[in-house]
Amino acid sequence: MNEQNYANHRRFVPLFHGVLFTLLVLTFAGSIVNFFKSLGDHQRLYSASLIVVLTFSALMLFFFCRIFALKAQDRAIRAEENLRHFVLTGKVLDPRLTVRQIIGLRFASDDEFPALAAKAATENISEDAIKRAVKNWRADTYRV
Repeated sequence: MNEQNYANHRRFVPLFHGVLFTLLVLTFAGSIVNFFKSLGDHQRLYSASLIVVLTFSALMLFFFCRIFALKAQDRAIRAEENLRHFVLTGKVLDPRLTVRQIIGLRFASDDEFPALAAKAATENISEDAIKRAVKNWRADTYRV
């Protein structure tokens, strides 16, 4: 893998984000078409409506499995970065920092982390601005 930096740090999994999502959307659209074609046929209406519900449930599952995994990772990152800040400075992170800011700070090297954390807290800078301010990028290759 190339060295991670601001330009390439986002993770895109083609089979998940591209193929699976497209298949789910197409299946959902097809199930809706099937449902409307079944409106006059009472024998097919139940199965057509069940297919719509199941494909909508699969779409919800697609989003929730991503959201729940990221929330768990966000909690872990918050704890890791709080520990790292404590090791480097002897103090916990400023409570004014949001989770999104802390997530942005995880890419900062140990040399620039405490100063950037203080600046993020006092100036309330965004996660993206924090990432852009990092000079020595610390890769995070385990985030999904």
